[in-house]
Amino acid sequence: MAISTAMCTSFKSQLMSALHDFDNPGGNTFKIALYTSSATLGASTTAYSTSNEITGTGYSAGGNTLTSVSPTTSGTTAYVDFADTTWSSSTITANGALIYNANSSNAAVVTLAFGSDKSSSNGDFVIVFPTANATDAIIRIA
Repeated sequence: MAISTAMCTSFKSQLMSALHDFDNPGGNTFKIALYTSSATLGASTTAYSTSNEITGTGYSAGGNTLTSVSPTTSGTTAYVDFADTTWSSSTITANGALIYNANSSNAAVVTLAFGSDKSSSNGDFVIVFPTANATDAIIRIA
């Protein structure tokens, strides 16, 4: 079992069917769920699952709702990003995460590997997303 950082293959196909709307406001609801080191997440992940999702103080199943930054382009690259998200006053440990579309059968978008367990103890657990630009944004299509 392992978690790898990947854009989900099913997401790539679903883009061609206009399943995902990242517009802010008015688009779909995207969420981020946290997972233990026992989870298997990667390019083949197709949907959110509670299997090996973390539990703990300050965390609810399904994770946090993300605020998207509307899609834009730079040169030949299209990209979208999210505002940082926080689980306040939490006591949790996570090894990775899944971003998914809560409006479209919880369709998987991106899996994130943290590289090791990350924890909070009665404090903030924060996901800091990269800069929203053509070389760093969390979702980029070149």
